Amino acid sequence: MRNFQISGRSTIHSQNGMVATSHPIAVSVGLDILKKGGNAIDAAIAMAFVLPICEPQSTGLYGDVFALIKPSNSNNFIGLNGSGSSVKNLTSENLRLKGYNKIPETGVEAITLPGAIACFESLNQKFGSMELRELCNPAIKYAEEGVVVSPRVSFDWFHSFKNLKGKALKFYSNNGKPFNVGSLFKSVGQAEILKKVAREGSKGFYEGEVAEDFIKSLSNIGGLHTYEDFSNVKVQYVEPVIGNFGDINLIEMPPNGQGITAILIKKILDQLNISQYNPFSSTRVHLEAEAAKLAYNARDQYIGDPDFNKYQFEEFFSDSMVSNYTKLIKFDSVLPDLSLNNDFKHRDTVYLTVVDKNRCMVSLIFSIFNSFGSGYASEKYGILFHNRGAGFSLQKDHPNELKPGKRPLHTIIPAFLVKKNDYIMPFGVMGGQYQANGHARLISNIVDFGMDLQEAIDTPRSFPEMGYLKLEVGYSEVIARELELKGHKIIRPEQPIGGAQAILHSIADDTLVGGSDPRKDGCALGY
Repeated sequence: MRNFQISGRSTIHSQNGMVATSHPIAVSVGLDILKKGGNAIDAAIAMAFVLPICEPQSTGLYGDVFALIKPSNSNNFIGLNGSGSSVKNLTSENLRLKGYNKIPETGVEAITLPGAIACFESLNQKFGSMELRELCNPAIKYAEEGVVVSPRVSFDWFHSFKNLKGKALKFYSNNGKPFNVGSLFKSVGQAEILKKVAREGSKGFYEGEVAEDFIKSLSNIGGLHTYEDFSNVKVQYVEPVIGNFGDINLIEMPPNGQGITAILIKKILDQLNISQYNPFSSTRVHLEAEAAKLAYNARDQYIGDPDFNKYQFEEFFSDSMVSNYTKLIKFDSVLPDLSLNNDFKHRDTVYLTVVDKNRCMVSLIFSIFNSFGSGYASEKYGILFHNRGAGFSLQKDHPNELKPGKRPLHTIIPAFLVKKNDYIMPFGVMGGQYQANGHARLISNIVDFGMDLQEAIDTPRSFPEMGYLKLEVGYSEVIARELELKGHKIIRPEQPIGGAQAILHSIADDTLVGGSDPRKDGCALGY
């Protein structure tokens, strides 16, 4: 039970429906939709549309989406891959001939196609109960009238302001400076685009004046994007991957996302009997860091777009693979940083989850990759271009090698945790590269250490990245010193590690329990 004399948050409890995300305005929008009779899909789409206004540094209309759905009348899970592909005229061979050994992280070469709007339209058509135009209206209102900038958004804006360049500064600076807490941020261009989507559906985004703005703006910075590229954007329904842990199942999206990496980390930790250690000890941090290094190394070697890569990803977390990795971990020394992508910096995104009165459930994540994406924005409407193509490899014949019409390795992963006859929990952990590690840690906190949902989210985090072990300030200097003695290079990050949201449906009493990360501005609310 929570100690009410210590600052913190309680879990949120309700019966009819619940929403959770990283910004309170988006939470209120989702709850309003549920109260009006909309279902979880309707609420999720309306929330997703408003989040680029609330948190423009973390997501945008020119972004990608992954969603996991549990329909109200089924115990099955449906995955929707809304990640865009590379353009047809850009190849790894061309970039290698120009002298590149990796894709410029925020260059125009990293700007792939956006899948988000096509994803939202498909969700609406297949599962929604309200018209798409109704779901656009809250975001249009906030884009025109403005959103008051909240503390975490302002913090991120300040730290990432240098990422903005060119025309983007016109749309995302406040008289040449970052937006501060209490400033009013408006985006008339986003409102105009959403009005087109409300009238025309995804054609209002991928064709006509909006596509013209994108193509002209991208061409002016050296892009090879064409009308054909935009008009051919498609989403894909996929079979989720299940990681089994006794009576617990972890439901993840298949590649091109990194969800199977989370399953691998948790399986390694189980072989190490992680539950026998103090959850706040240096031993737990050390073992988790070592498991993450091995799992991320495997991710970088094997994961790519399954339409181009026929690797049987069930082998990725097979018993033999897990056993081999576990044998490499030592209790008193560290492995080197093995990630092939270890020059990628920390990223962030937005995640939302909704459960409605009929127990339709949504777990959805929506991102432009870097903070403010590529840093470029379209010239007319001011839409930030993501830089998801930075996730590609330029290594010849690599599973994740850049090829025309191919989707890059993605860091963003929605998930469900299911305990048979006990609970179903849609959840997500934001934080770019951290997300797979974050999934493993969150479910370990709940399953292995018996924490309640909010406590599992609140506890301090660590993450091995770029040769260092990032350690949040919740860990003492004593713990840091113990880890240094094992060989870890400790760094205290300026920014918190990720953020999380979750809603747990208790099957026995048919009630909902919500948790929301204090590292963000948002909350969970039910009715």
